[in-house]
Amino acid sequence: MRSSFAKGLLIFGIAAASACAQFPRPAIARGVGIDQNLNHQIPLDLVFKDENGQLMPLRSYFGDKPVVISMVYFKCKSICPMSISETTKSLSRLPLVPGKDYNVLVVSFDPNDTPGEALQKKADYSKDFLHAGYGDGFHFLTGTQQSITALTQAVGWKYNWDEPSKQFVHAAGIMVATPDGKLSRYFYGVAYAPQDVKMALLEASKHKIGSPADYILLFCLHYDAASGRYTLAIVNLLKIAGTLTVLLLAGFVIMSIRKDHTKKLNAGLKEARHAR
Repeated sequence: MRSSFAKGLLIFGIAAASACAQFPRPAIARGVGIDQNLNHQIPLDLVFKDENGQLMPLRSYFGDKPVVISMVYFKCKSICPMSISETTKSLSRLPLVPGKDYNVLVVSFDPNDTPGEALQKKADYSKDFLHAGYGDGFHFLTGTQQSITALTQAVGWKYNWDEPSKQFVHAAGIMVATPDGKLSRYFYGVAYAPQDVKMALLEASKHKIGSPADYILLFCLHYDAASGRYTLAIVNLLKIAGTLTVLLLAGFVIMSIRKDHTKKLNAGLKEARHAR
């Protein structure tokens, strides 16, 4: 039995090492991610332009209600649209009313995005929100590089610019902040369970700060057909598939060991009965 167990551990170790090493993060993605700066104060004096071109300090959206923050850029054609859409759909399933119970800030981290683009994006995603309050509660903001840098550093948003593809490499996720501007909860990926978001908003409204969450980052980078390299999102999915393969293999090994042990135990019982 010890021999079988040792073999199982060896197989598991080799498979795990292979799954982790097979798909290393591309160089352009190094340093990209979302740090959970829980309880960190967002600088509310930062000024951004809303979708109507009005200069608005962030504190205009804080004070008496929690705030959902979505960092995107409006020229993105992959993960950002999915993230905004899923955020809007998830919030539309809640009994809470935007503008009354919470605010949503969709903030571009591209200083070249304009209020006109922000206004168009706000109109585009209005169809995903099926109840009242969207116009008052959702705010699409653009800003200068100085304001963007200060905000992204405060919320832990790390991204790179990829010059060959002319796009940003970034992760996907949203944050929830308390009414006084302290980061309370992080959600990763592009799908946000309505009940989880509701609970995060309720906790944030009472100034409760969450604990760091386990997460799988999704990145925004397209497939390069010329070089034949996978996008970062595909690489991450392959990592997940590799991990699942390891887990399945480990389960198979454990089941085989248990089955072998049961057979030996049954054989021993039969011999003991015959000996009587």
